[in-house]
Amino acid sequence: MQQLQDLQSQLQQQGYIADSSILMSVYLCQQLQRPLLVEGPPGVGKTEIAKVLAKAYDTQLIRLQCYEGLSAEQALYEWNYQAQLLALKMAETEQWSFEEKENFIFDEKFLLKRPLLQAISSPKSPVLLIDEVDRADEAFESFLLELLSDWQISIPEMGSVKAEFIPTVVITSNRVRDLSDALRRRCFYLWIDYPEFDKELQIVQQKIPQIDEKLGVQICQFMQQLRQQKLDKVPGIAETLDWAMALAALHIDHLDKKIVKDTLGIVLKDWKDIRSTQMSLSELLEKVGAVSKMG
Repeated sequence: MQQLQDLQSQLQQQGYIADSSILMSVYLCQQLQRPLLVEGPPGVGKTEIAKVLAKAYDTQLIRLQCYEGLSAEQALYEWNYQAQLLALKMAETEQWSFEEKENFIFDEKFLLKRPLLQAISSPKSPVLLIDEVDRADEAFESFLLELLSDWQISIPEMGSVKAEFIPTVVITSNRVRDLSDALRRRCFYLWIDYPEFDKELQIVQQKIPQIDEKLGVQICQFMQQLRQQKLDKVPGIAETLDWAMALAALHIDHLDKKIVKDTLGIVLKDWKDIRSTQMSLSELLEKVGAVSKMG
């Protein structure tokens, strides 16, 4: 399909390497105006989908970072109470009725729009990223269902606000907790796993064009081997890119035991993982060397 090819080209121009399942999911969500729920391990590019879509379509990226205790008000809007009180103080000499004072202080200029209200009141369809929704509690998830269905909210002091332009919605989850079936039913679903070698190498070469070709290959081979180890925190493509950029900045052209050992903290973020990897470093590097010879 030409539309999928055009979408792939647009994402590639923003440096995002998308396989066919990602392209199809993104395309259908846009065509049918449905949220896209993206799950997968940390660091595999879930959030990046929303960022590159916003750049590709030259529109605003609005991000709601979820966390435990996040309330609907914090995600929707708040009133600037300090500004309201100051305005009332300055208007004390005005002979206004109660209704006039109420209309004055609940003017839109005192409204602090949070991400969800920003998204539905935007003059152009934005990309709304609801990041790590699994970190919010179930009550917030239930509130989110209504918004995603109606694209309308009610502000008691001002009335209803309905979206004129439906945003492109990307919802990410790291599976910290199970999401409700109701939320899943309202979304199209996409699982992103750790990339295979060819895709990971393509991403590294795309993002870091200055990297030595041999080093890029060895880094990706090492990461493929590393993810097969028993680790508490398995590194994603984000760690691969950080490591590749660091080694390129050091003008390294190949992996050896010392440089890997000295920079392992860029790749692994848990001391137990680092210690166990250091103990098996020679074996891992031998496997990388064997793969290199076969290639």
